[in-house]
Amino acid sequence: MSTRHGHTRWRRFTAIMAGGLGIAAGLILLTGQGVLAASFSISGMPFVVTSPKLHGYGFAQYAELDQMAPGSPNEGDTGGQVVVIVSAIRDAELDGLCQSIELGGVYLKITAGSPANKVKADTLVVDSDVITANADFKTIDIGQDASTLDRVPGKKGAIGVFGQQAEEVTLTNLRQNNYATTAARFYLPNLRMAFTSDGC
Repeated sequence: MSTRHGHTRWRRFTAIMAGGLGIAAGLILLTGQGVLAASFSISGMPFVVTSPKLHGYGFAQYAELDQMAPGSPNEGDTGGQVVVIVSAIRDAELDGLCQSIELGGVYLKITAGSPANKVKADTLVVDSDVITANADFKTIDIGQDASTLDRVPGKKGAIGVFGQQAEEVTLTNLRQNNYATTAARFYLPNLRMAFTSDGC
């Protein structure tokens, strides 16, 4: 009886993991081709992204409300909404990238790039609730109305919302807790996806 129960749980676990891998791979491919829209219903499952260094031209940042799909099992007591910091970069390069999400006690981990073979993105937009880094901005405007931001074409917030933007940004030892990422183009050299016992 216990053996049969164990086999059932293993099959269920395998199905969940395989589905998660397929979805993640599909999202990366679609994002890389610029197919995904900038606005979609988030899953509500946060994922961690780290990079030793990100450098970009054209930076904008503002607050926004992300919405989960109606009836999402991840909404908890949030009402299906998450307040996020939207960070948009027109042209971004990263000296390597690690992304991980916890799924049933294991991590789906994605790595790509290196200082010699950088990850590159056009119109990179990340929705986070926590960001840590050493930050260096050039020509920065802090406290600008989010509806008037213009450093990243097409990426601005609502009127009356706090915003900031810069001509150039460098972030070292970057770590983000993210709910969504989109890009018009996402180049991920030496991409590796695997289930691991540890995250980023």
